Amino acid sequence: MKKPAPRWLASLTDYGPLAVFFATYLLTDLMTATAALMAATVVALAISYGIARRVPVMAVVTAVIVGVFGGLTLALQDETFIKMKPTIVQLIFAAVLLAGLALGRTPLKAVMGKALDMDDDGWRKLSLRYALFFVAMAALNEVVWRTQSESFWVSFKVFGLVALTVAFTLAQMPLISRHQAAAQEGDDA
Repeated sequence: MKKPAPRWLASLTDYGPLAVFFATYLLTDLMTATAALMAATVVALAISYGIARRVPVMAVVTAVIVGVFGGLTLALQDETFIKMKPTIVQLIFAAVLLAGLALGRTPLKAVMGKALDMDDDGWRKLSLRYALFFVAMAALNEVVWRTQSESFWVSFKVFGLVALTVAFTLAQMPLISRHQAAAQEGDDA
């Protein structure tokens, strides 16, 4: 039986590269911060694999996109690509969730099913809500990077996107609670 990964590992994989990006940006510039983000992403994936002997699918998808858009940013010396990266990531997540729902599946359950015990209706609703949230976040990123200063966008990317995601997730707790109760009632029957 596999030992579960430590709880801190997911946070390190998700937020470690972002912290490195922000700290490097404060000390240097966007191009150097982009290179640091790419390196930190590889290191985070290696640490995740070294400790858990697996790498989360979402982290791999994000790492590939960081590699492509970060690489384009550095190779072409054009910051547009790194600024578009959050938009692309959010739209990919939304597309996966919406495609799954269209095919009668709940991809969110595959990712979070071990953490949450909900009935299928709850997974469908939560998947749709997250898909719409990801579309909204993609649109918001586009508005911010196209209308605000570079430093504002960097702060928004690091703090704003994370804060909005946490707030959205907390706002889903009533739905999760309702559908966890329904799942437990179904198990008792």
